[in-house]
Amino acid sequence: MAETLHRFLSAPDGAAKVMAHAQLLRRLDDVFRRVAPEHLVQASNLANFKSGILVIHAHNGAVAAKLRQLAPTLANEVTQRGIDCRGLQIRVHAPLARIPTATPQSRPLTAGSCERLAALRESLPASPLRQAIERLLARSARQE
Repeated sequence: MAETLHRFLSAPDGAAKVMAHAQLLRRLDDVFRRVAPEHLVQASNLANFKSGILVIHAHNGAVAAKLRQLAPTLANEVTQRGIDCRGLQIRVHAPLARIPTATPQSRPLTAGSCERLAALRESLPASPLRQAIERLLARSARQE
């Protein structure tokens, strides 16, 4: 199966162009990560390479502005590493915002609940359930 897939991906009428472009993008990404400043690499992604123009997505406008300032230098560095790069195109492409999850608030057990759980604990033999109830009661006592 893997051999058949590899043959299809490398065949001229298959996905050879896509594979070649993917390998070029991987190589360009490695070069970009080596030549660009680390803080800019962390705040941007290599997006594409078309017609000799390297397309980079910056996470915000400040990073985009700094990358635009460095564009001639970065293009020259990429060219020196064997890839004909005539320039960079920088686009602001903010990453997906993470929705903050609400932290569940712990509610203390009422006195009646503690009494009923303590009675249940005493009626149980030594077991994982009894240990869990003991931990719950101990945690509840610490919160009060």
